Amino acid sequence: MSTSTQAVEGARSGPFAHFGRDFTASIVVFLVAMPLCMGIAIASGVPPEKGLVTGIIGGIIVGLFAGSPLQVSGPAAGLAVIVFEFVRENGIEALGPVLLVAGVLQLVAGWLKLGGLFRAISPAVVHGMLAGIGALIVIGQFHILFDAKPMSSGLENIAAMPARVLGLDFSSAAATEIALGLGVLTIAVMLGWEKLRPKSMALVPGALLGVVAATAMAWGFSLEVARIEVPASIAAAFAIPLSAEWFAPLAQPGLLVAALAIAFIASAETLLSAAAVDRMHDGVRTKYDKELSAQGIGNMLCGLVGALPMTGVIVRSSANVQAGAKTRLSAILHGCWILAFIALLPWLLREVPMAALGGVLVVTGWRLVSLKHVTHLFKNHGYLPAAIWAVTFVLVVSTDLLTGVLVGLALSLVELLPHLKDIRLKVHEHDEEQGRRVALHGAATFVGLTKLNAVLERQPHGEPVHLDLDSVKAMDHTTAETLSEWIARRRQGGHSDRVTGSDAILRPLATH
Repeated sequence: MSTSTQAVEGARSGPFAHFGRDFTASIVVFLVAMPLCMGIAIASGVPPEKGLVTGIIGGIIVGLFAGSPLQVSGPAAGLAVIVFEFVRENGIEALGPVLLVAGVLQLVAGWLKLGGLFRAISPAVVHGMLAGIGALIVIGQFHILFDAKPMSSGLENIAAMPARVLGLDFSSAAATEIALGLGVLTIAVMLGWEKLRPKSMALVPGALLGVVAATAMAWGFSLEVARIEVPASIAAAFAIPLSAEWFAPLAQPGLLVAALAIAFIASAETLLSAAAVDRMHDGVRTKYDKELSAQGIGNMLCGLVGALPMTGVIVRSSANVQAGAKTRLSAILHGCWILAFIALLPWLLREVPMAALGGVLVVTGWRLVSLKHVTHLFKNHGYLPAAIWAVTFVLVVSTDLLTGVLVGLALSLVELLPHLKDIRLKVHEHDEEQGRRVALHGAATFVGLTKLNAVLERQPHGEPVHLDLDSVKAMDHTTAETLSEWIARRRQGGHSDRVTGSDAILRPLATH
């Protein structure tokens, strides 16, 4: 190979090798992220600039260190509920130190290579949690649509909903009725655009158009509705504490438990999102421990400046992949665009009605309440995973997020009871004349999933693999979902792999 050819190939693999695609993708992600960053901050009970700061750190800082180059990090709906409850009970000043500790926990977990453990969490628990969070966001933002504040719990929000509707009086439209109209306009534009948009404009986000439409209406007619509040200078939002008093909340054991809960949920959501992003493209695979450490760095910085916690976010990440991003430069640039926008055009953000952001989050939350997950679990894995999903969902809505998740995880242990004598999963790798063979022996449960994932991910590309499940005595739904996704990903990559085993074992794997 000539020196000039090597130089060209080296240039193509550099950070600016795909600058054109990464640049355009970063604009798309920026447009998707702006309304969501502000909306999630408001749903979390904190000022909107806190969400924007998290988006900036998630883009610029986490983008530099991420183990999943195409994943985009920022404030996530999945943590809005727990932050809202935390701020209501402890005050916004306690959020920073707790988030700093959560970031340290994530960083240490990455160094200890614990990323694989989070991927072994039951999908029934994860999707039940997300559905519960989605329901809480919908019933909480329902009140924002009426220019009112959400109540302190999901059940109180539900109980207050009829009074909101019955209190409307469209014969003399006041702030409440006008705000509701702007929120409904935002929702209608979002949903209508996503159904009717031409293919040439498929990357233009409906959420942005919905907010623009509501803002133009409020500004054009000088409507008297609540608008978002943004500080005159964004520099104030990046102030780093210098006093020892700032760390005082950490003396309370209950707040350390909150830090652990934030670290756990943020890590689980991030790594599940990263796995989903890997299924969308054929580029560099995620390094889960590195991604976990990068999230820890990001959350430590968010804690120091008092911003919102962050996770890897599937909505922004999928927009990034669909827009043609090839490297981490896209995520980094999207953070730069957010910073430039709020530094140069803060007056424009102050014209956005609160009800418009409420409308965006009603749609976002509704999409998290996806019944297709529980029907999929019931159809392919039986009543127990579906019951775990349902119990997690109900408890998240009726009690709190941590209770729902812990009970769901405890129920997932029930799947292990019939297989305790075969609980140790053995995984053997063999070279064969026509590729590789990976043989499993024992009960394939989430207990052995970290080891199994490590073996599966080091299987060579371009070489057929025989996945031998003949000696597998039982398989839980967590392992079945993982194997199904691995098989589907290999087939999409053009591999002619072979899977053998009993009908009872193979039936749940034929679902992707």
